[in-house]
Amino acid sequence: MDTLDQFRIFAKVAEMSSFTKAAHILNMPRATISIAIQSLESNIGTKLFYRTTRRVSLTTDGAMLLEHVCTLLENAETINTLFRTNQQQVSGRLNIEAPSRIARRLIAPALPILFEQYPNLSISLGSSDRFINLFQDGVDCAIRVGNSCDSSLEIKPIGHLLLINCCSPEYLNKYGMPKSTDILHQNHLAVGYASPTTGIELPWEYVSSDQAHTLIMPSKVTVNNAESYIACCLSGLGLIQIPKFDVQDLLRTGELVEIMPHARAQPMKISFVYPKKHHHSPRLNAFINWAEDLLQPYLD
Repeated sequence: MDTLDQFRIFAKVAEMSSFTKAAHILNMPRATISIAIQSLESNIGTKLFYRTTRRVSLTTDGAMLLEHVCTLLENAETINTLFRTNQQQVSGRLNIEAPSRIARRLIAPALPILFEQYPNLSISLGSSDRFINLFQDGVDCAIRVGNSCDSSLEIKPIGHLLLINCCSPEYLNKYGMPKSTDILHQNHLAVGYASPTTGIELPWEYVSSDQAHTLIMPSKVTVNNAESYIACCLSGLGLIQIPKFDVQDLLRTGELVEIMPHARAQPMKISFVYPKKHHHSPRLNAFINWAEDLLQPYLD
């Protein structure tokens, strides 16, 4: 293993504060990670990490070295791809995180097209409806729906997702067609949706006369992910507010029905978020450009 590889391992251990997590992200045995760090410490003549049973942290010398190593690795990647064609320089592994429905319905089916364009690229695709810590989980880029206020991340807006109100035909047979937001909370039920991040149940929202309003709707069931949210709606348990792309096939088959198009919630922001860096790798730029084109037809 050459010194540049040792520097890459050192930077990843520093980023993850863990030998085990760095080994997982780099797809290497943990023993290889430990040996690389020990060899690097021996070569440069200083201790780089404080090690405890629970945590790995940089020493003062380690923090000083990290600043230089990050610049070195960025320059090395630039030099390495300087004279390659676009397809050839897009190589390596990307760790991507996306909301579960976007990952399953949009990204996963389209990945063969991405790999045909960039055959040297590989993707680790995580899916969750909660906001994860990109640094702790070693994620290169996440697609997020809603507002993100983490100052440690760069945010690249993609657009907005149209939200619609819908329910099942069985629900309509039992409760009738909702017509007015004024009495919605008195005569109807919603499927409750609790934020996967905070656990707080979100209110029903609608826009009227260019003003946003909220209602506390009664519910018999509360869920914390989109799959269960739609499943409960299909079972006739209540009304839901959902991005249109999530249910457009169900609307087409009549399994769900759109209601109250005059009282929709505000469209939700959708963005790419990724750790702030001075240099974006060709593989990250390639994925972002590809995913942005993929998502455009579903934006408001």
